[in-house]
Amino acid sequence: MPKSDLLHLADLSAPEIEGLIKRAAIYKKGSAERPLAGRSVGLLFEKSSTRTRVSFEVAIWRLGGLPIFLSFDDIQIKRGESIADTARVLSGYLDALVVRTYEQSKVEEWAQHASIPVINGLTDWHHPCQILADLFTIWEKRGGLKGQKLVYIGDGNNIAHSLIEGGAKVGMEIVIAAPEGFQPDPAIVKQGERMAEVSGGRVSVESDPHKAVQGADVLYTDVWVSMGQEAERAQRLQTLAPYQINQKLVDRAKDDVLVMHCLPAHREEEITAEVMEGRHSIIFAQSANRLPMQQAILELWVTN
Repeated sequence: MPKSDLLHLADLSAPEIEGLIKRAAIYKKGSAERPLAGRSVGLLFEKSSTRTRVSFEVAIWRLGGLPIFLSFDDIQIKRGESIADTARVLSGYLDALVVRTYEQSKVEEWAQHASIPVINGLTDWHHPCQILADLFTIWEKRGGLKGQKLVYIGDGNNIAHSLIEGGAKVGMEIVIAAPEGFQPDPAIVKQGERMAEVSGGRVSVESDPHKAVQGADVLYTDVWVSMGQEAERAQRLQTLAPYQINQKLVDRAKDDVLVMHCLPAHREEEITAEVMEGRHSIIFAQSANRLPMQQAILELWVTN
């Protein structure tokens, strides 16, 4: 079959997402399957990482494969070798490549020139592996996804973009609560609206977080200052301060609302410690689910 890449969730169908969730559930129960035996997967990271790197390395090992970590500081790209040449070289050694970088165009360039599957481990525009794990977590806690109202609060970044795509595909209601200038890309919102029309879901953008969270089943946030945005820190903290997930905001949602954060968290900025450690938080269950979902992702993209 032709090479398939995982660059963003818009390319997946609802049955494919549901299939990944069901496979992740099997791996979480302790499946001893080793479909990557004799295979190697490169982890090419331009951005630092805790959860993505460790979960992928352990997932590859558990599936019987060999993980090879490749820092941009340690390969010849640092000395001017092109992505096109490096992708072709690595394709001769590896069975798949996970790329964590800045611009979405870079991961697409890797995919264009590699003859092996390329998996987006994070870009400034999308974070598909994270959101697949998040959907798995909600599915575990709620018994399903369709009709669940998820409100993402804060900076309309890569997490917001992938939540729109993934949530719209599976029939969720996705609301992005963000101030002007920090709202998600309009083209992705429009695309999400079209996908939601098919699935029975809904996608919308709201500037008032207190209005947005009413009736919410899930609240979700992310850091306000992502890697590469450090120079904007003061402005971001000031503008996004009204979008903090605190107990007052949580109390406006459903009584059994779930609170999520993709981590790392800056406590007392985008979320309070009280909420992170409170009864609604499933943040560390969410983090743990990165591992079984990475196993499901690797099985599908590396072996097919």
